[in-house]
Amino acid sequence: MSQLIECIPNFSEARRPEVIDQIVAAIESVGEVKLLDRSSDLDHNRTVLTFAGSPAGVEEAAFLAIKTAAELIDLDQHTGEHPRIGATDVVPFVPLSGATMDDCIAISKRLGERVGKELQIPVYLYESAATKPERTNLENIRRGQYEGLKKEIESDPNRKPDYGPSKLPKAGATVIGARAPLIAFNVYLTSDDVGIAKKIAKAVRQSSGGLRYVKGLGLLVDGRAQVSMNLTNFRETPIARAVEFIRREAERYGVGIHHSELVGLIPQEALVDAAVWYTQLDQFSPEQILEYRLYSSPTADASDSAGSGSSFIEQLAAPTPTPGGGSAGAYAGAMGAALVAMVSGVTIGKKKYAGVEAEMQAIRVVAENLRAELTQAVDDDAASFEVLMAKFKMPKETDEQKSARDAAITQATLNAAHIPLHVAQHAVKVMELALKCAKHGLQSAISDAMSGFAMARASLTAAGFNVRININSLAEKSLGDKMLKELAALEKAADKLEEEIQLVMKERGGV
Repeated sequence: MSQLIECIPNFSEARRPEVIDQIVAAIESVGEVKLLDRSSDLDHNRTVLTFAGSPAGVEEAAFLAIKTAAELIDLDQHTGEHPRIGATDVVPFVPLSGATMDDCIAISKRLGERVGKELQIPVYLYESAATKPERTNLENIRRGQYEGLKKEIESDPNRKPDYGPSKLPKAGATVIGARAPLIAFNVYLTSDDVGIAKKIAKAVRQSSGGLRYVKGLGLLVDGRAQVSMNLTNFRETPIARAVEFIRREAERYGVGIHHSELVGLIPQEALVDAAVWYTQLDQFSPEQILEYRLYSSPTADASDSAGSGSSFIEQLAAPTPTPGGGSAGAYAGAMGAALVAMVSGVTIGKKKYAGVEAEMQAIRVVAENLRAELTQAVDDDAASFEVLMAKFKMPKETDEQKSARDAAITQATLNAAHIPLHVAQHAVKVMELALKCAKHGLQSAISDAMSGFAMARASLTAAGFNVRININSLAEKSLGDKMLKELAALEKAADKLEEEIQLVMKERGGV
């Protein structure tokens, strides 16, 4: 299965397009990547490039871009509205199809070590790749900007980089990490009073008590007050909610929204969500989008990813050992989690269900995380079986070889059992969430909640078969006793949940 990763490096330059041209050329010299977007802001004196490709391709392209920027950008001569500590200020990696956050974390660490060693540029890891809790947020690392870091990096142990020297070159430092998709979104006000923009930014950003998953700054850009935002989780804090928050805050100061601005790219889902919110299409389904229907038609190109239902079903039906029952069980669990996310999502925002909105928001977050975990398990289960088969092919001519082979087979078998056990754990969690949605969610979606429960129950059953068959194949079966006990406890808990869902079906569903 091919992997696709996105990289969105930010460079402290916009007023010299010839410099950005050379950085772009460095990126495009790598055959396995494609440049998707180029966005420069003269007032910020900052450029954001977006490219995507294979893991190896984006890693190499990012290194060449950092190297080129270090040769051409002198932070001692740089001025601009946007905070920065380096010529290449921040380099985030985002997992797309077939890739995980762990893949992006691994790239961040390899790239950070290489940049620190070969280019002698201090590197800090952030977001999901952070080595310290306080470095998760970019703002903490960028405190004091280039000028402040230059004074502190050599004397303050808290400012010691993860890689590279504790001394700033003229290219400054670079922050590298892994994160979920982010939307860079600016709102311009009908005022030139930057003080108003700063007050609104303080009100809207999470760190000051505002909206969750929002980072904000108040700036003066091109003679107009601007609220500059990063939305780090658009599913939980949609664009429409942030815009309306700013609109209400602006009214307090007698100003309004002049226009807004998107920096870089945005997931289509985020724009659809905004359109649905503003038009109040409460019963909207993405399948009502013409282009969506066209692209998902039988004549459209099929995707190779496990996330493509038709492609996965075809792989499942193929006369090959993988994917098999374990992957199918994980896929069923992912479908159950998706249904839970849907039911909680359609319940949120309904006046009649205002009393359970906070609960539904929390359920949706957890369900989405479980969906991602179970989707990944589809591939993990197949991969673990292939590893096990490879161990059986190890040489066994001598006693030493046979001993090494037996040990390798045992370890691979235990790993092949661990993966469906994790699926079973996740499946029971999905069942618990589905039960809550069935009890308190939108009445018209109760059948969807119960269907999600059924999918999760099927996932648990399939996972149980795979755990037991692997443990039973062990020469020393006692090694799997702990896993079997945990599986039995999960199945017992599922039985109780099954009893509860039957009662809810009678009470709310009339079944």
